[in-house]
Amino acid sequence: MIDRNHRWGISSCMDYQRRITIEPGKRGGKPCIRGFRITVYEVLDYLASGMSEAQVLADFPGLEPEDIRAVLAFAADRERKLFDAPSP
Repeated sequence: MIDRNHRWGISSCMDYQRRITIEPGKRGGKPCIRGFRITVYEVLDYLASGMSEAQVLADFPGLEPEDIRAVLAFAADRERKLFDAPSP
């Protein structure tokens, strides 16, 4: 069987936990990037609207390319966990 993660160069074990933080008093407890007030949702929304990684980084000077990869890994992991949950 072909490991799609290896085939496409995707790291399924990207350590997004060092970059994605959840603090109850910040942005309503939504996942944010490195303690900034920039949420995972905002970055995903910008990317989904057609903005390039470079445009997102230009709009948020504190962000780094690794932050965007962490956002994508976080979203992928969340989606995977949603569908791996046992059915009632």
